[in-house]
Amino acid sequence: MPWAPGRPLLYGHRGAAIERPENTMPSFLRALEIGVGAIETDVHMTVDGHVVLSHDASGARMADVPKEIRHSTLAEVASWDAGRGFVDASGARPFAGGACRMPTLAQLLTELPPVPLNIDIKQWDPPMVEPIVALLRRHGAEERVTLASFRGATMREVRGRGYRGPTALAQREVLALLALPRLARRWLPVRGDAAQLPVRVSVLDLGTRRLIDKCHALGLRVDYWTVNDPAEATRLLDAGADGIMTDDPAALAPVFAQRGAR
Repeated sequence: MPWAPGRPLLYGHRGAAIERPENTMPSFLRALEIGVGAIETDVHMTVDGHVVLSHDASGARMADVPKEIRHSTLAEVASWDAGRGFVDASGARPFAGGACRMPTLAQLLTELPPVPLNIDIKQWDPPMVEPIVALLRRHGAEERVTLASFRGATMREVRGRGYRGPTALAQREVLALLALPRLARRWLPVRGDAAQLPVRVSVLDLGTRRLIDKCHALGLRVDYWTVNDPAEATRLLDAGADGIMTDDPAALAPVFAQRGAR
C-alpha cells in the first residue's frame, strides 16, 4: 500500500525490549500496555518448518543455548529459557528460569489478532518466504503485516509470490533511494512501500526533512530504527517521519501522546 499522510506510528522494537526479554509474549504485551501502535519482530524457521520469533539465528545470546534455530525442532526451541539473556539495569537476570519462551509466529497472530506487525525475515538458508506468506494468508493477516529484510533476494521473492501486504525496501534498494531518490521508482526493478532507515550511517544524518519529503514524493512511508531518546524522536517526527521503532516504548509514548499519535 503506498504511503498516505496519517498519524505517526510508534513501534515496539522486539516488543518492550528494555523492560522484558525481547521477542517474547511478555515483551509484546508490555509494549501494547504502554500504547504502541505496532509490533516489530524478527523470524527464523525450525528444522521441522515452524516460524519462530527471534532476532538471532541461535539461542546463544537469549537462552544460553548455542544451537541454531534452523537445526532445532520446535520442541527444542520451545524448551529454551528465553528470559535468561535479559539483563536489567542492575545487572540482574529477573526473568531467568521463568515463563519466557520463544513464541511462534502463529501464536503471535492468534493471540494478538488486530495488532499491526512489522516482520524482519532473517533466515534465508533454508528459505522461509513461502511458509511465512502461506501462514499470513491462512490467518488473513497480510494487510496488517509489513514484511522486511535487508536481503534483496528475499524481498523479491516476497513480492514475486504476490504478497498483498506492504513491504519494506531491502538494503540495496535503500542505497539506490539515497543515491537517486527522485529516480528510484523508475530505476529499481521492484516496488516497496516503506523506507525503514537508521537515523545515522557513520556521519550521515538520514533523519532530515529533505530525505523524508523525497521518500513521500515517491509514495514511501519512512520509519526509523532504533530510537530510544525522546528528543531524537521529537526531531524525527518534526521532520515528517511516519514511524519510530523503539526498545523503550515507555520513554517515547509521551512524545506520541502529545501529537495524538500512537
